[in-house]
Amino acid sequence: MKKTGYYGEWGGAFIPEVLYETFEELNAAFTQVKKDPSFWQEYVSLMSTYSCRPTPLTFAENLSDHFGGARIFIKREDLNHTGAHKANNVMGQGLLVKKMGKKRVIAETGAGQHGVATATMAAKFGLECTIYMGEEDVMRQRPNVFWMEKLGATVVPVTSGSKTLKDAINEAFRDWVTRMEDTHYVMGTVCGPHPFPEMVAWFQSIIGKEARTQIMEQFGKLPSRVYACVGGGSNAMGVFQGFLDEKTVELIGVEAGGKGLDSGQHAARLAGKDASAGVAQGYKTMFLQNDDGQMMDTHSVAAGLDYVGVSPILTDLWKSGRVRFAAATDREVMEALDLTMKKEGIIPALESTHAFVQAFKEAGDMNRDEALIINMSGRGDKDIFTIAHAFDDPSWKAFITQKGAEYAS
Repeated sequence: MKKTGYYGEWGGAFIPEVLYETFEELNAAFTQVKKDPSFWQEYVSLMSTYSCRPTPLTFAENLSDHFGGARIFIKREDLNHTGAHKANNVMGQGLLVKKMGKKRVIAETGAGQHGVATATMAAKFGLECTIYMGEEDVMRQRPNVFWMEKLGATVVPVTSGSKTLKDAINEAFRDWVTRMEDTHYVMGTVCGPHPFPEMVAWFQSIIGKEARTQIMEQFGKLPSRVYACVGGGSNAMGVFQGFLDEKTVELIGVEAGGKGLDSGQHAARLAGKDASAGVAQGYKTMFLQNDDGQMMDTHSVAAGLDYVGVSPILTDLWKSGRVRFAAATDREVMEALDLTMKKEGIIPALESTHAFVQAFKEAGDMNRDEALIINMSGRGDKDIFTIAHAFDDPSWKAFITQKGAEYAS
């Protein structure tokens, strides 16, 4: 018998007793709205009038010709309001918060897109908002911090641990314990204790529903492969859900290879060899941890992938073989970003570009009558300082010059 909140052996709700009633309240509210078709209709209506849904599925003709294999389609979550897929989950949880009568929301953020989306939702619904963000991420994602503050949110830099996403999550949970009666924690990804993985996946499923309809309209049949980057896993679960029941469609999640899987500086949980099963932050999954169960430091050029754990849903899909995992290094990401900008005039977020890397590696070996979809989870303008720093480095200048000559030929 399947246990509630578990996906195979993964998931659960490992929470302190003080949060038990809060989670019971949240579970009851989510169960109620999930059974109510009018709630989903309200959600879709909000996203279509406020957040530019459905987002387009763009045929990348130039990239398709460049690789000479499969037809490449890009699901454009960068054109969603606030510039990423994050708004899907956040606006859905905002509607839920209204029904629960809460007056304040808190959230964690890494790349800042979830923070901006949460601050936007709070402004629209008139809620008090506090965002926790690792100090390192505050520095490298300053444009998003600026917008969060201008939208009325309080941004709290987290100085503990590695000063990145996992530490921001810890601080958000500490906050929630102190103000459970009026506060809802807007978890940004398909991680954490039940019902968060199920809830976030449900709201993000709008991506896959749209992508399935769009590829059938534009290409006439299902894609052979669907690629998505994986930090916690929300954008991947969003697009994958449109194709999970189609065994002919291969699903590929791409994690942060950082400076290489053998370097010790990466965030590859399922594509690497450094992760093991564990329980942390309220759920069971594969974590990058040492033999004593202490979480290891992670690294990625993309702040949103710089996370020590991964969705229990994706871990189960990986274990069963339904989703294949790969990793892209920082260098490969910059190369794929440069090519995408020059060939298509599209600037994907550094997180999203990880998915482009693996798709580019495989597209040329596929047939011209096949299609693949890359879920572009966000836009790259938030990464302008990171990208500029990378391209200004002397070794990068030589590298890009070399690649520019190759592209021209």
